[in-house]
Amino acid sequence: MSCGKSVNTSNDLALVWDYNDDGNQCAIQKQIPMVEPECVRTMTETAPCIGSFSAVKTLWEVRIQKINEELRKEKEFRQRAVGRLTLVREERVSLAKLKEKVITEDGRVILRIEQEEWKMLPSCLLKLNHLQEWQLHRISLVKIPEFIGRFQNLIVLDLSRNAIEKLPKEIGQLPNLQELLLSYNKIKSVPKELSNCISLGRLELAVNRDICDLPPQLSDLKKLYHVDLSMNQFTTIPSALLNMPSLEWLDIGSNKLQQLPDTIDRMENLHTLWLQRNEITHLPETISNMKNLNTLVLSNNKLRDIPACMQQMTNLRFVNFRDNPLELQVTLPPCENTEEEEERELFGIQFMHMYIQESLSRAENLDNCIPVASDTINDNE
Repeated sequence: MSCGKSVNTSNDLALVWDYNDDGNQCAIQKQIPMVEPECVRTMTETAPCIGSFSAVKTLWEVRIQKINEELRKEKEFRQRAVGRLTLVREERVSLAKLKEKVITEDGRVILRIEQEEWKMLPSCLLKLNHLQEWQLHRISLVKIPEFIGRFQNLIVLDLSRNAIEKLPKEIGQLPNLQELLLSYNKIKSVPKELSNCISLGRLELAVNRDICDLPPQLSDLKKLYHVDLSMNQFTTIPSALLNMPSLEWLDIGSNKLQQLPDTIDRMENLHTLWLQRNEITHLPETISNMKNLNTLVLSNNKLRDIPACMQQMTNLRFVNFRDNPLELQVTLPPCENTEEEEERELFGIQFMHMYIQESLSRAENLDNCIPVASDTINDNE
């Protein structure tokens, strides 16, 4: 029976001393794994640990980056979803407010808003595309929406007294539009596409202050009879107006007109012409060919004379030459009664005819004086 052991190591072999059953000592040689010293084991384990740590760190950073990206996308998705819900909610509120402003008057479905804050018109307005008339006044509107062309039933578009800067070309997609009223805005030009509004009869662009011309294509508006361009920057009457066959009423006062075109008589159906507050120095002879003209306002210009041909304008019922530097001083005869005095226009029709008569009389006297002067010279010789 074994009662003790001792070990002697060398390389990978170990000599084991043991006792046999008789009690005699004997040696046994065995192959057993050797244990490395602590310092050697520590050094051999450090290298693989460093490499493993770097790999784990890189893997963890990639994983963290991926998680952050997924969180960011999820956050954006939630924000978009909330934004869509908010937009839908706002659109519903806006649509409800718009519906409250819809009335029926004279058989027309009208959207009427005044003195409220609507700088932009919401897209939900498209759900009211059966509207026949917009009356949007003093609502600080800065832009006419491009979807305006989808309101095919629109007859009147009245956006006066706002802050609109541009007239979109989509306006030309309204074949049934009869009135376009855009006075007191900030529009600088008119698109040629407006000529496609073949039913347009009334166009008002007064007090936009910067419009200086109209596209010639507007002469295609065969039904246009009323145009207001007052208080802008026109230096001459646009050619488009001269070629409008139905034009009857034109206000181009408070602009920068210096003269009228010789072809002004091409507006043969014109019955009212407002030219006040311009810089017109003389009137063309062709103005007398405007047989339908019954109202002519020329106050506050730079006229120095009234052409004699104007006495042929027998249909002229009202004219005003007030505040012009006319060369002749004409005094109207006193009226027989107070009522007649109040009705008489100081620089009106009666004044015009008296001025022309005085002018012709002076010219005749001047012509008669010329030969007398010549005879006197001959006598002296």
